[in-house]
Amino acid sequence: MTAPASTSRAGGSSFQAYYALAALVLGLIAGIFAGELAEAVRDNALAVASFVGTLWLNALKMTVIPLVVALLVVGIARSAEAAQAGRIAGRSVLWIVIICTASSVFGAIAAVALTRTFPLSHETAQLLQGALGKVEQTASGPVPGAMEFFKGVVPANVVAAANNGDILPLTVFAVLFALALTRIGADGRWAVVNFFDAIGEALLVVITWVLAVAPIGVFALAFTVGSAAGGAAFAGLGHYVVIISAIGILVTIAAYPLAAMAGDVRMGRFTRGLIAPQTVAISTRSSLASLPAMLDGARDMGIREEVSDVTLPIAVALFRATGPAMNTAVAFYVAHWLGLQPTMAQMIAATAVGAVMSYGAVSLPGEVSYISSIAPIALALGVPIAPLGLLVAVEMIPDIFRTVGNVTHDVALATIVDRGSRSPPES
Repeated sequence: MTAPASTSRAGGSSFQAYYALAALVLGLIAGIFAGELAEAVRDNALAVASFVGTLWLNALKMTVIPLVVALLVVGIARSAEAAQAGRIAGRSVLWIVIICTASSVFGAIAAVALTRTFPLSHETAQLLQGALGKVEQTASGPVPGAMEFFKGVVPANVVAAANNGDILPLTVFAVLFALALTRIGADGRWAVVNFFDAIGEALLVVITWVLAVAPIGVFALAFTVGSAAGGAAFAGLGHYVVIISAIGILVTIAAYPLAAMAGDVRMGRFTRGLIAPQTVAISTRSSLASLPAMLDGARDMGIREEVSDVTLPIAVALFRATGPAMNTAVAFYVAHWLGLQPTMAQMIAATAVGAVMSYGAVSLPGEVSYISSIAPIALALGVPIAPLGLLVAVEMIPDIFRTVGNVTHDVALATIVDRGSRSPPES
């Protein structure tokens, strides 16, 4: 896939995102003013909005389970192949796993800390809980306890796990299956990987179709929430954007000391080399579109071309440093919105899913990856995914910080691999 095509796709996605954001605002305003309508008219309007919103949510949810399996099998199989492609590629993949795992853990901790330190006001929280409860009444059942939790990590019946929405054991199975594929012959391995790749691509087309009518679905959901929560809905969305964006900024900042300590590059030189890539990232929300600027910046930092020419394309394809933190944080934030108290086992499960889902992450438009990446984490945490239908409309704002953070960590990764792959000086 060429960079121009990707840039075009990112632009189209951004254009649709503006429509979804406008639909969100208009739907909330219409819902607020619905209280002025006659009771019969208001009830009929709410019934229609609830029907349309639920239909759109179901269309999003129906792709989650099969897409998780397909993306994990393909992503991990390709990551394993990349790790075997040479010393530089292997180091790159290893550091991707390490950073993504740390990112997911940080996201869970930061989300809990920030929502407790800066919580929604009590009145706003109550209004939002009542409003979101009208959109989706059910959530996953509680995880029974530590011992039962660890027993359930390995599924006795993977089909039953998929049917019940038990996302962590399904993730474990998909990871083990993908790793097992690396141990069989190349012909058989790629026949299976290509099969799952085709399934994943088809499901992504379905999600693209569903997101194409997102303004209708978002308007319907926003109308329902606005009629019940009033102006509190705007306060809740603003609080969400600030909290999630702050976590993205913190992850981005972490790349600087990481590059200085593990990559042995001066902070000032690293900062100057990132000005152009970060500028492209802000304007396009695309890591791939930022790749040429990243390569130039890496050369300015003194990173060897044989390292940057391997590590940076791998990073753009597989590495989403901010993804695990921000995706996990979104699921934890939804729990905060709804006043839910996940058990420790659920929080561990959600954090693990957030990390594993990022190991073989593929480059997708922001709104598509938002649904495909966060819904499994929400299921593992035991929270409903209906609020994601609203939050996806404001994702374009946190997505800027996601992309800037990803680009920054991509270059930081190149500095680390460059230092680690240099031959020791002869004595």
